Amino acid sequence: MNISSKTKRRLLLTFLGVALIAAMAFVVLRSGPLAPTRITVVQVKEGSFEPALFGIGTVEARRSWMIGPTVAGRVLSVKVDVGDTVKAGQLLAEMDPVDIDQRLASFDASIERARSAHAAALAQQADAKARRELALSNMRRNQDLADKEFISAGALESRAQEKISADAAVEVARANALGALQDLERIKADRAALMQQRVNVRLTAPADGVVSARDAEAGSTVVAGQSVLRLIDPASLWIKLRVDQGRSAGLAPGLKARIVLRSRPQLAFSGSVARVELLSDSVTEERVAQVSLDESLAGLSVGEMAEVTLQLPPSARSPLVPSASVQRQGSMTGVWKMESGKPSFAPVRIGSSSLEGQVQILEGIKPGDEVVVYSQKVLSTGSRVQVVDSLVKPVNASGVNP
Repeated sequence: MNISSKTKRRLLLTFLGVALIAAMAFVVLRSGPLAPTRITVVQVKEGSFEPALFGIGTVEARRSWMIGPTVAGRVLSVKVDVGDTVKAGQLLAEMDPVDIDQRLASFDASIERARSAHAAALAQQADAKARRELALSNMRRNQDLADKEFISAGALESRAQEKISADAAVEVARANALGALQDLERIKADRAALMQQRVNVRLTAPADGVVSARDAEAGSTVVAGQSVLRLIDPASLWIKLRVDQGRSAGLAPGLKARIVLRSRPQLAFSGSVARVELLSDSVTEERVAQVSLDESLAGLSVGEMAEVTLQLPPSARSPLVPSASVQRQGSMTGVWKMESGKPSFAPVRIGSSSLEGQVQILEGIKPGDEVVVYSQKVLSTGSRVQVVDSLVKPVNASGVNP
């Protein structure tokens, strides 16, 4: 039976339409919104690793001093400059003493006058004691005469009154001498206080060190407590380290440290955690620790950045997964585990982590399970997935994806 050309054309168009629909369905199911989610998986293995903490720090001086006056004044001279090495007791700067020297001379004259007054009071006390002895002797003689009735009772009472007056004069002289002595001690104390002020205008080094800053020049007026110079002890340099609070578990004094300075990126220096600060930074959510170097380094500058890696004790053998596979679903932490070709969320309890991206799983999965590492989009339980080696297609030498 012959088929007309019109029928042939109709059959051809129908075939082409079916093929086009099938191609579109294939494209939609393979690469469109209905296509399976491309994922990469890894098999859970059991093992252990040496966890570590990483942080960025700055070089600081453990011992530093701010040298300045205890009272407001004008800087008379500055003897040293930034970078100079100084010795303990060395004169660094001097403040203008203004009228302190004249006031000291006035106190010296007052001390001499007080000494003279004290000497006069002692002489008066000696004279009063002599008069009392004479009055006592006279009263005793009159007492003997009165006992023999050679004198009247009135004459004896007169001598007794002279004795009482002499005793009172001795007490007055003793009080005057004590007051003169106290005045002398007070003036000496005032002079000592002024002398201390005179000493304080000479700013000396409290210890051996290096001048790190020069905050004032000759002629400048500074207030009490304001620094003129700053010193550091170059032998006390350490690193102020900051570690993310979320990864700071195990941070403790004594941990060994590997230190890489910004100025010497090709070298690594050893050290240890000297102290962990009790106060953390609530703004940056970091913990602060001080790391000391095992050896003194020449040319180390304060404020230099450093990368610090702290070694923690080895972890126990347990299932290990890449850190990228750990996800959060609401308040739960877990991984997407492959079961019968479908992903399902498995809550896990994680332990320590390594800088290489491995995470210790304490419970929730076991060795041999397959977990999702990366996914093309957000997964849900039972999602259609396609396991691939990499989510990014390789690029050939011509720069085109094959």
